[in-house]
Amino acid sequence: MIKRVLAILLVLTNLGVLRAQEFRCAVSINSQKLMTTTQQYESSDKRVFDNMKQALEDFINSRRWTNLDMEQVERLDCSLSIILSERTSPTDFKGQLTLQLRRPVYGSSYTTGLFNYIETNDFQFSYNDSQPLDFDPNTYYGNLSSAVAYYLYIMLGIYFDSFGPNGGDPFYEAAHTVCQTADQQQQNKGWNASGSAKARYWFVENHTNSAYSGLHSAYYLYHRMGLDMMTKDQPQARQNIIAALQALQQVHKARPNILSVQQFLDVKITELVSIFTPAPADEQKQVYDIIKEISPIHVAKLKGFATK
Repeated sequence: MIKRVLAILLVLTNLGVLRAQEFRCAVSINSQKLMTTTQQYESSDKRVFDNMKQALEDFINSRRWTNLDMEQVERLDCSLSIILSERTSPTDFKGQLTLQLRRPVYGSSYTTGLFNYIETNDFQFSYNDSQPLDFDPNTYYGNLSSAVAYYLYIMLGIYFDSFGPNGGDPFYEAAHTVCQTADQQQQNKGWNASGSAKARYWFVENHTNSAYSGLHSAYYLYHRMGLDMMTKDQPQARQNIIAALQALQQVHKARPNILSVQQFLDVKITELVSIFTPAPADEQKQVYDIIKEISPIHVAKLKGFATK
């Protein structure tokens, strides 16, 4: 599968041509909070939430997002969850959006996390049970389809970055188009750079700004040259993972605390502990010193490394 994925990296996306399916995404809609608040809620509304779940599954898994021909086993393994917290009208909702993306590791049955991100209760959208979810990168149909499409392109970018140098570039550009189109709708939160440090604008900016090219190198070094080499040459694989962390360190020096570096470490910190616990003390110290500099919040999990 790895060779096949590397081969299709040569093919650029074509947003206007739909030829393949890329995702195997599990969707969940949690409406329990609506039942326990004073908001109007009827038992018949369960059908709306069931239909919302089905509409999102069809939108993600049945739509073709690139022109890549991917076999079933090559589809991206991900999940999307929405916890509904408010219903301000029959078709308007607010809640928390959670997305996770996983990647197989070559030569093993292990899967590693690539993306694990939560949008808090500021995620607002409309869903009309009688209308399908429409999408075009240059046309705004609604916050739900635009936000989901945006994150799908971000995940495609990260996934293909992990298999080849700068393999995700066309997908980040696609996400940038979605972001620009949605940002023109002034009433929607979450898209504009001035709105929040975690606005969707920043993921795209982090991955398309040449000053942060080390971010792309980090995905490749950590996964293709690191995890995928673990069954063949663990010492070299660990050195490549350290090189990935050093690439993140250079991004941090260019601009401290950017969203994508923190997201990378949020996903990887537990895995890093597992990889380097049996490693030599000098490697542990390298990892500790880098994490202490770029993400002090994660250093507590590495305390044992500092004493060796």
